[in-house]
Amino acid sequence: MAVRPPKRSRLTPRWPAVRRLFAKASLTPATSARVIHDYFLHKAHAQGYTLSHSQQRVIDCMAQYAPLLPGSAQQKLPGLYLYGAVGRGKSWLLDGFFQAIPVSEKQRLHFHEFFARLHQAMFTHREQPDAMAVSLDHMLLDCRVLCFDEFHVHDIGDAMLITRLFQALFRRGILLLVTSNYPPEGLLPNPLYHARFKPVIDLINSKMQVMEVGGPHDYRSQARPHAQQVFTQGRYLWPDSLALRRTMNFPETDASPLLLPVGTRQLQARYRDRCTIGFTFADLCEHPTAVMDYLELCRQFDHWIIVDLPLLADTSIAAQQRFINLVDVLYDQDKHLTLVGQHSLGQSLGGDAIDLARTRSRLGQLGDSR
Repeated sequence: MAVRPPKRSRLTPRWPAVRRLFAKASLTPATSARVIHDYFLHKAHAQGYTLSHSQQRVIDCMAQYAPLLPGSAQQKLPGLYLYGAVGRGKSWLLDGFFQAIPVSEKQRLHFHEFFARLHQAMFTHREQPDAMAVSLDHMLLDCRVLCFDEFHVHDIGDAMLITRLFQALFRRGILLLVTSNYPPEGLLPNPLYHARFKPVIDLINSKMQVMEVGGPHDYRSQARPHAQQVFTQGRYLWPDSLALRRTMNFPETDASPLLLPVGTRQLQARYRDRCTIGFTFADLCEHPTAVMDYLELCRQFDHWIIVDLPLLADTSIAAQQRFINLVDVLYDQDKHLTLVGQHSLGQSLGGDAIDLARTRSRLGQLGDSR
């Protein structure tokens, strides 16, 4: 059976014995590579998983980097681009490599988060001759290994900036590891814009090893919640009712909204109590909110309640995309979510937005209560 990829724990990395081995002096290349293999074997065994052939191939590839990383900071290494359908273990592999490598100058970020911060930094440094370079200097410092989870592109404006970003990262000699639901040729699939993104696709194919993490099943849909994974302890509640909202102390539908400061703007919320925040779907997805808003709110609130989930197929593509982005952020930041709708989750999550399969997979881990 292939490994069921669990949500990343934000706890202290495990396997201290394996990590201590990395700290010993004079590791040979073979020993360094063996440590990467042992790390994943220990991790899979402790979680009760068996590595699939596809995942083992990726680990073999990752092990090749281990002897090189402690070397010269000027050494340029090919990147690694992992793609495949949802729930096949891409993030599990990425995070395992990130935890195991004996390098302190490393960063692991959801691509949404990094890209939103890059936008903000470039605006701050907009008077500089090369705002991109200055922004990356501040964001990356001496970073040698950069991991992007959930890389995707659907907007031509973003695509142009991503072209410059990847060119800058490869010039810096940073080891870049990326996960995506799409092969490079599947990025920015809109035929009106795809050709304009071809330079980045060519760059990825020439500068990175591209590997598929395959398998017939979404193992997230079969996995039980893990005690350390806050997101999977959330709930989907339906059908919505006044009695249900009263059990959550959630205001009635005609209650006045709260104005919630987020950065330089104010968003509309419905409920706030210490570490808990509540919204309607429309508050977050029918208005022009952005990933930076969700990230800022995640710094303040650990428990989220979102009510009035509609049939997504009846909403605009823009609203569907905001909802996808919102779930991505809550999942990556590992927040507790209570989602409330009128229909079953399967009925509610119809729609035409490209990345809804990932959202269905992630929300499918919530407890479903009727």
